[in-house]
Amino acid sequence: MVELIGDERLDYLLAEKMKIIQSPSVFSFSLDAVLLAKFTYVPIQKGNLLDLCSGNGVIPLFLSLRTKGAITGIEIQERLYNMAVRSIEYNGLSDRLHMILGDIKEMPKRLGYGKFDVVTCNPPYFITPSQEEINENEHLAIARHEILCTLEDAVNAASQLVRQGGKVSFVHRSGRLIDMITLMRKYKLEPKRLQFVYPKAGKEANTLLIEAIKNGKPDLKILPPLIVYQDDNEYTPEMRSILYGE
Repeated sequence: MVELIGDERLDYLLAEKMKIIQSPSVFSFSLDAVLLAKFTYVPIQKGNLLDLCSGNGVIPLFLSLRTKGAITGIEIQERLYNMAVRSIEYNGLSDRLHMILGDIKEMPKRLGYGKFDVVTCNPPYFITPSQEEINENEHLAIARHEILCTLEDAVNAASQLVRQGGKVSFVHRSGRLIDMITLMRKYKLEPKRLQFVYPKAGKEANTLLIEAIKNGKPDLKILPPLIVYQDDNEYTPEMRSILYGE
């Protein structure tokens, strides 16, 4: 059994047997988190992995299916952190999945520099607008807007936390590609793999997945495009495979 608070619910993690605590008014994971978890390279047998801006712990839970390594999630919002902790406990993964409540900017000093083999991040996407435009729901506003964490904060923290030769992967809006590459190179993360996600064939890309290596050599591979929906608004076969293993 698991304690649920307010409007929380216990959802299946897509086709997996695991479940995750979600809330429509606090936090529910998005397709972007699923794509990042699938895109990210992970060592199968062992390793030390870190997920920044973890939300309700969805990426650590997904990554746990692909690696036997230890996974740490960082979340600044106490309510989301608490949801993640309870989900990890519910799924019996407390032996190798751990959540830390705190600011990612403080993590290099707190956890140590260059301690992780893999760092993932699904950061807030939108530059903070005027006060009138920000979502009145504080949880959603912080998750979506660069209120407590900018893209530069996230890239800088990831660079400090990953070991030399370790891998860092991000998901973001495709319109921030130049910002992403510029910041990665500024903080000694060399982009190595890039994939664009398209809502439908013939539409503009709206999401990017990018992986970099700490102090790696320049050699960027552009992966085939990932298309989410067919013309009939059903998932494409590739997307169904990612989501449901079909």
